Amino acid sequence: MRASKAVASFDSATGMLRALSRFLAGRDVPALGQVPAAFELPLSGLLGGLNRLPVAVQERAYAASGWAEAIPQRRVGEVRSEALAAWVTGHYPRRRYPVIFIGSSNGALIHLAAALDAAWLPQTLLLPVRRRGVAPDDPVGDLAAVEGAGRALLAANPDLVLHHMHDPNQDRLMIAGMTYFRVKWRRLPEAYRRFIHDHLAPGGLVVGVDCTLRWPTTRIDDRYVFQFGALGDATPDEYRQGGPRVADLLARYGAPVRRWHPPAADGESPEAEWGLEPALLDDIRAFAGQHRIDLDLLRFDTPQRLSPAVADLYRSWYADRGLPTGRLLVESFLLLEPWWALRTGSVPYWTVFGTETFRAGLETYLNATDPYDEIRILLFNHGTDSIGLAGAQDWRRTAARARKIGVLTGVDGAVYPRDFAGFVRSHRELSQIRTRYPMPLPLNAASAAAALAARGGIGWHSAK
Repeated sequence: MRASKAVASFDSATGMLRALSRFLAGRDVPALGQVPAAFELPLSGLLGGLNRLPVAVQERAYAASGWAEAIPQRRVGEVRSEALAAWVTGHYPRRRYPVIFIGSSNGALIHLAAALDAAWLPQTLLLPVRRRGVAPDDPVGDLAAVEGAGRALLAANPDLVLHHMHDPNQDRLMIAGMTYFRVKWRRLPEAYRRFIHDHLAPGGLVVGVDCTLRWPTTRIDDRYVFQFGALGDATPDEYRQGGPRVADLLARYGAPVRRWHPPAADGESPEAEWGLEPALLDDIRAFAGQHRIDLDLLRFDTPQRLSPAVADLYRSWYADRGLPTGRLLVESFLLLEPWWALRTGSVPYWTVFGTETFRAGLETYLNATDPYDEIRILLFNHGTDSIGLAGAQDWRRTAARARKIGVLTGVDGAVYPRDFAGFVRSHRELSQIRTRYPMPLPLNAASAAAALAARGGIGWHSAK
């Protein structure tokens, strides 16, 4: 099976890979990088029409779009990890890079990589697998329905670990007809080895990116874990024990239950989407030692940790270049625009999702830094009124902290979080900012490392 058919286009790792590789090729990211900019206007009109349909119809359309991408269970065993790795490296321009990051997905890291002219090779990819006849609120049924496909995937790929993830809170529309298989490399794939060998500049640096976030899991096999729930506002206890917010969500969606009954957790594992499986680091160390490559480790405890540090790094960089430092661009999940951030002199601040927790993190950052003149906020639409989701009016209040311009960019607040035209509109509105600056020369990696390592909660040091 072709890797491009197996990997989800709507996932964080895919979106971040597209955004960074397009930046390194000198391009921006219209319509999430999936269609040429010329199609943006008609696509925006088409998706805007979807916004006017009844909510139930919108939700079915959203779920159907995900199901269409998923692979049949009978073909999961045809997926090959080396093809997946070659698909990743095939995104990047064929040239030398001073730094190559390998590991956890992270939107702030994408902006750090853009500043350093660096590539990033993800450890984790999402493979969506079709599945019928299981309600989103039935995690035991989901595991039973696709466990065989999971074992077939692992039998064919001894270098992968499978994190079978089921989140009826934030992904309830998508998992109506599919299962999330997140796979993590535990050994450095041959395509990644070739990429480093062929594309790391002489004297260049490899950096392992280690987000240490963990989550309760149920172990199915040596390389197979089941993760119920995921990082957001709902806690692991709420996912497993229920509570008022869970009961309210289930009542609003007409579910026949008021709490979930997942398989019992028997330990913790790296979080499926953001955490790093540490076995990969051992293989990277061995490879770097064998080829005498400088290897560093960038470590943090949760994906949001990097966001204020990278924002301040950009602000300092702009000041050193004599540019204004008062324009902030707040991004969400896979809505990333590294090219437009630099062209418009915007300081990038990435939020994991649109929930109150991540909005509060942004507020904390704004409380601790000099005021911004302009704040533009992008919001990712995942189609669900999930637990803890901050509404458009909440995000507007945060944007209003700007001294001059504070707006939601490309967001129709009346239909958020089902504003599907927002995936296209956000890029179009960013591209209309008139004040622009030349692309800078890359930042020095040692200076960036020193700046980030000086922050609490972030470690950047030699891994030898």
